[in-house]
Amino acid sequence: MRLKWFAMTVLAATMTAAAQQPVTVAVVGLEHGHAAGLFNHIAASKNVTLIAVVEPDKTLQQEYTGKYHVDPSLYVDSLDAMLAKGKPQAVLIYTSPVRHRAVTEWAAKHGIDAMMEKPFATTLADAIAMRDAGRKYGTKVLVNYETTWYASNTAVLKDVADGKLGEVRKVVVHDGHNGPAEIHVQPEFLKWLTDPALNGAGAMFDFGCYGADLMTVMMHGEVPISVTAVAQTNKPDEYPKVDDDATIIVRYPHTQLVLMPSWDWPIARKDMEVYGAKGYEIAVDPLTVTSRFSEREKPSTVEEPKLPLAYTDSLEYLAALERGEIKGDHDLSATDTNVVSMQILDAAKRSVQEGRTVKITPVSR
Repeated sequence: MRLKWFAMTVLAATMTAAAQQPVTVAVVGLEHGHAAGLFNHIAASKNVTLIAVVEPDKTLQQEYTGKYHVDPSLYVDSLDAMLAKGKPQAVLIYTSPVRHRAVTEWAAKHGIDAMMEKPFATTLADAIAMRDAGRKYGTKVLVNYETTWYASNTAVLKDVADGKLGEVRKVVVHDGHNGPAEIHVQPEFLKWLTDPALNGAGAMFDFGCYGADLMTVMMHGEVPISVTAVAQTNKPDEYPKVDDDATIIVRYPHTQLVLMPSWDWPIARKDMEVYGAKGYEIAVDPLTVTSRFSEREKPSTVEEPKLPLAYTDSLEYLAALERGEIKGDHDLSATDTNVVSMQILDAAKRSVQEGRTVKITPVSR
């Protein structure tokens, strides 16, 4: 059974969750469009309690109260005002990526864990600073990716770890959609997505981070040798300041990763192809895996079973982590994983800027 490996880590969670008090959280920022889906999840969860929303923009406050029924009494204008109201166990950061470092460092100094929406940072320096703040103050620094909670990705990563595919030779990851302007994201979201100072890049950072994260876990945290990337803007009228399409080739000693982040896909997609010496598997969508292990056989497609509660979304994961029911070491959300992922994105950005292959020097651990 594919999910047998989860049994030991979630057994305690299954047995004790009902007796535990909910984990207290505060949301910091509403300018990340993913916040739109957050509050229904919070309301539905028995394992987290929202105690504050830090957002100085009154228009956004009114919008989220009207659309998502956020209690107006939860709003505060600053982190210090939130702390005066009550100390949460963790903050959920939904600001632009450039603000992640400031919020995370503030939280760490006050003994508060932090989980932010991807991408981790706009620069490698900020990623390292957040890692160091967590270490200094003993707090958790976590990154949420939608693809972390895909049963398909979990199954493929498990099969790779078990050697079912043999030595991995090539991984190809496609992520993106037909553009944030085209899908009509919120104006506050579009503003920073298309500003390289606030987002680090365009599609390259927005969607390149998913595959970098998955590959880093697949490679057990190994730092790649080099990165070669190209990026372009196919729709300059919409995205005059940032790329809307990129291809990133990441070289390891015996493996190659190809990331294809784009705002130019005809449809939204987040899929991963893994090719090994014995066969291949493709995580087609959140549940579906297609595999083939012989030229004589036809591809096989299966729908993976639902993951245990602690691995179904960021809130349930965070609650289980805060309670000590799971460890979360070196996984897709972990700080060390995301520092390596940020090394890949940083090298990709420099490769585009300098028109050359960039060799990666591992940062100090």
